[in-house]
Amino acid sequence: MNLRSRLLALMGVFSILATILIGVASYKLSEQTAIQEARQKGKMIFSYIMASRKYFKEQQRPLILELVEQNRFYPELMSGFVISRGVWDEFKGDAGGILFKQATLDPLYHENLADAQEQQLIETFRRNSDLTHLEGVVTKGDATYYYMARPVRVKSKGCLRCHGDPNTAPKDQIEIYGTETGYHWKMGDTVSAYVVYVSIKQALQQAKRSAGILFLVSLGAFFGVLLAIGYFIDRRIIEPVQYLSERAEEISVGKFLDEKVDYERNDEIGVLARALEHLRRTLLKKSE
Repeated sequence: MNLRSRLLALMGVFSILATILIGVASYKLSEQTAIQEARQKGKMIFSYIMASRKYFKEQQRPLILELVEQNRFYPELMSGFVISRGVWDEFKGDAGGILFKQATLDPLYHENLADAQEQQLIETFRRNSDLTHLEGVVTKGDATYYYMARPVRVKSKGCLRCHGDPNTAPKDQIEIYGTETGYHWKMGDTVSAYVVYVSIKQALQQAKRSAGILFLVSLGAFFGVLLAIGYFIDRRIIEPVQYLSERAEEISVGKFLDEKVDYERNDEIGVLARALEHLRRTLLKKSE
């Protein structure tokens, strides 16, 4: 392999590596942007859900419990879980790829039953009582989501009115949900987690497409630059070196000593040319 081929091969390898790095960096940057956007959406949804939940617990429920008979139970008025779910059901049509779940280990309402991933989240909250939230990326089916989760801990006797001993639970609740699940909670228990899922599947797909396009564009650009560099190397390095190599060989055997080595340049090739010219003159004087 000649010098030109070696130089071009070396530059080609570096160009491909640089193109790959650009594509990977582009994808990672787009991925991080998608996650940050999903996080902002998730925070907004969470803020609204938690604000409505807090308002219910602090303002509405005390009044409702005063107005409703002891053994009566109206889920749409008295259950924080039902109210949060109902509000979300009204809102989710405009949520655009966002899911909300009150994931519970032992729920009254079966749809709230935590799946395997959500059970792990709740167990993490249980093991770390000071932990206030978790977030990250999770795959469900063929979709990828950014999730945010907050624990639901039993902090008041109001929760135990419905989820403590089923024998003392409101009779209306027993008629609606039965006595098999959703009971025997205790103060301080972490029983559930609010989880918001924001789909990032399309954003990641777009990131891959953008990274692929950037890779191809960069590859084309590097190829064009490589051709330009190859042309420059031919004209400014390879041809002068070949010329000086041929002249050095001719001079070494005493041929064409009367022909001047003419390559005026102010770089290393010029230095080499002047050295050969000096050698030519010296040999020419000796041969006279």
